[in-house]
Amino acid sequence: MRMNVPAEPGAGELRPLSARSVVLSLLLGAHPPRLPVKDLVDLVAPFGVGGSTLRAALSRMVAAGDLRRADGVYGLSDRLLARQRRQDDAVDPAARAWRGDWEMLVVTATGRGPAERADLRARLTGLRLAERREGVWLRPANLDRALPDDLRATADLYTARPAEPPRELAARLWPLDAWAATARSLLAVAARAGTPADRLTAYAASVRHLLTDPVLPAALLPAHWPGEALRAAYAEYRRELARALG
Repeated sequence: MRMNVPAEPGAGELRPLSARSVVLSLLLGAHPPRLPVKDLVDLVAPFGVGGSTLRAALSRMVAAGDLRRADGVYGLSDRLLARQRRQDDAVDPAARAWRGDWEMLVVTATGRGPAERADLRARLTGLRLAERREGVWLRPANLDRALPDDLRATADLYTARPAEPPRELAARLWPLDAWAATARSLLAVAARAGTPADRLTAYAASVRHLLTDPVLPAALLPAHWPGEALRAAYAEYRRELARALG
């Protein structure tokens, strides 16, 4: 079974960001992720978001639990703080030298409903594991991270060395050619974006795509893999935003 990685739209299909998406993109790139409303008014103006539109969006986002507001300062909710941590990890993943071992996670819990199964799949995919067959998830052991403790009640973790050649196995588990094609398309879109709004749209799509990068060892990747180029381009854009945020 191949990992289900949602593809980003092609070069001509990226839709302009809504006021909500502009605010979230700015706050997700801010450290700490909170800004006074007066600063937000100035920051969103180059992206085509007016003051009244911004204030309406902020009210809806607070009501929806996306943001918290205190003394005129808006910050990310806990749920979106977790998303920021995942996004930061996508830009700078903690990888280590690969010695040929693979992580193998075998789901042992039974009696779960569809919603629980879908949530578990999303969590395991977010951990950059891919499903080889039902309930058996794999990835090269090249990430410097521990799996969450609460997964121990749901699955058993093993170290494995599959008999299948690792490069062939990786190609079965992840749609690497499709991922690379989308990454190159996003790099091209970002390079020719002529307005602040177009650049933000391109780089917001880029960081979403980086969240699906399996971060494989170089030996398992196709030639001319664009992952690092996309990561570097987004990191530079994030530094630009940080300078604008002051």
